[in-house]
Amino acid sequence: MSFSNIMDSNSYAGQHEDPDIESLISARQRMLGPAYRLFYERPVHLVRGQGSHLFDIEGNRYLDAYNNVASVGHCHPHVVDAVTRQMSTLNTHTRYLHNGIVDYSERLLATMPGAIDRVMYACTGSEANDLALRVAQKYTGQTGVIVTSDAYHGNTAAVTAISPSLGGDSLGPHVRTVAAPDSYRTLPTDLAGTFASDVSRAIEDLCSAGYGLSCLVVDTIFSSDGIYPDASVLEPAAEIVRKAGGVLIADEVQPGFARTGEAMWGFIRHGVVPDLVTMGKPMANGIPVSAMASTSQVLAPFAQEVPYFNTFGGNPVSMAAASAVLDVIEDEKLQLHAAEVGAMLRTELRSLASRHVRLGDIRGTGLYTGVEVVVDPGSRTPDRAGALHIVNALRDRRVLISVCGQDGNVLKIRPPLAFSRTDVDWFCTEFEAVLKSID
Repeated sequence: MSFSNIMDSNSYAGQHEDPDIESLISARQRMLGPAYRLFYERPVHLVRGQGSHLFDIEGNRYLDAYNNVASVGHCHPHVVDAVTRQMSTLNTHTRYLHNGIVDYSERLLATMPGAIDRVMYACTGSEANDLALRVAQKYTGQTGVIVTSDAYHGNTAAVTAISPSLGGDSLGPHVRTVAAPDSYRTLPTDLAGTFASDVSRAIEDLCSAGYGLSCLVVDTIFSSDGIYPDASVLEPAAEIVRKAGGVLIADEVQPGFARTGEAMWGFIRHGVVPDLVTMGKPMANGIPVSAMASTSQVLAPFAQEVPYFNTFGGNPVSMAAASAVLDVIEDEKLQLHAAEVGAMLRTELRSLASRHVRLGDIRGTGLYTGVEVVVDPGSRTPDRAGALHIVNALRDRRVLISVCGQDGNVLKIRPPLAFSRTDVDWFCTEFEAVLKSID
């Protein structure tokens, strides 16, 4: 069986000491099959959520510092109310007229640069990225795709082929990978130039192989690669891509909807306007909906020739949920909140890092933070085992995070936007206790 960083770095493989939990795990495995994975060495049986907290079957409270899908907080009452009201009124497919999809589309596009003036809907981020690839291919007439070396963009056949973090032989022959802009091991003055040069070489290789260049696809915070927030790196690469006739696809499933604190969208931090923007379930707090926004110019060849249809992509209930999420982001000033609370968290983490040498780097923006765990700070050698130990030790102290990065050594701290200053204190208290236990 091949190893997948995104699926296997923090997955369960063993025997649970609680017979009731083990019975549930066995039933799940028997009926769902071996492809599914559970988090943690001791899986958590969750039954309830509220804000940034989760509760297990015994009533124990956990600090959720991981789940971005419930973007404005688990079971946010405004979202729950909007979904309940719409579900009790009407939910049907998108070939009937309904104000919900039109009203939401107007609000969504208003958050983006004016050139991005069209939006299409699906049910998952995978579908949105799949659609974006089709649109890019139709516009450019080429099939070659460039992604970062440990990217994850979804699980349809087309996007599995551009998701190297899934491991195995999933990468397509029309795909080339470039190293993510590793701000820990590359001088800041070299980051943008190195990334652009790598993209340029990948374009040459794709053209030599006969695929040409269709697109560069990037998660604008490089989350699966290890969380690299430097905002200088994307503009030079985008310019090279466009000169070669390709388009830029910004995958905003992770950094979008105010998570970075600095902007509503991750690409805005980079000072670029993508040709295509994709979004996923955080846009509706977990209700299945996704979107692909585009410039009308890039969308035109596809839209004029292909009668797109996604039965429940953008259905009334999903649109009610998505609209309620925008309400909460605006009314609760969650972009500013993400900036302030995220900065507070990283300040506290850097203080801990000054006392614990295995924390090699603290980086991030808004409520997205990566903590690099290393063997020693001099060599900056990744410590996969150490990172995984920390994750599971925190889980035992009822704090939930995970790992990312090609070496599986970056702690991924990505809580709901409801994460509070009190939550920061809770997190850092437990984190320091874990660090002291392994020093």
